Amino acid sequence: MSYPPQNPYGPPPGQQPGYGYPQQQPSPYGPYPGGGPMPGMQPQYPMVMPGGVKAARAIMFVLAGLNVIGLIGAVMGLGSVSKAAHNTSPYASADETSMLSLGKGVLIFVIVLIVIFSAVAITLALQCGNGGKGVRIGAIVFGIANTLVSLMTFPFGLVHTVLGILVIAFMSKDESNRWFVRPRY
Repeated sequence: MSYPPQNPYGPPPGQQPGYGYPQQQPSPYGPYPGGGPMPGMQPQYPMVMPGGVKAARAIMFVLAGLNVIGLIGAVMGLGSVSKAAHNTSPYASADETSMLSLGKGVLIFVIVLIVIFSAVAITLALQCGNGGKGVRIGAIVFGIANTLVSLMTFPFGLVHTVLGILVIAFMSKDESNRWFVRPRY
């Protein structure tokens, strides 16, 4: 008998002993059936909301607040234009009356637009914590629309332009994508 005893199940000849099995790759068939990642594996998805998503959510709340301030100004402007329309003399020219009507129409359009943008910003910001990929895409579309509308009012909408670009940048990051496509249990 030879010393030390040979293991019949040892490594085949030509291999260095002691290297063991190679590291396992993630399963191509989905997550572990018990829920969550397989035991001993690092989670692939973030468990805490990334900083970029938190920042984009805060920016959308700020945009909604700025929109409410603009809404108050637009309603006050509509009141002033309506008061001016009522105080015109019956002998006023048709141009003056039509300009006041046009001003009222533009202000009503602006008020409706501000209400829509505020509601969308608040809804998307509230859904950032538990929403799916549609929330991320909606936030990017909101940022683009906000930037385009604010460029039409450039000197006054500069803050909205910058904040809209920041929403687009933060929501377009890879960490934001991983947050919104994570599995929800």
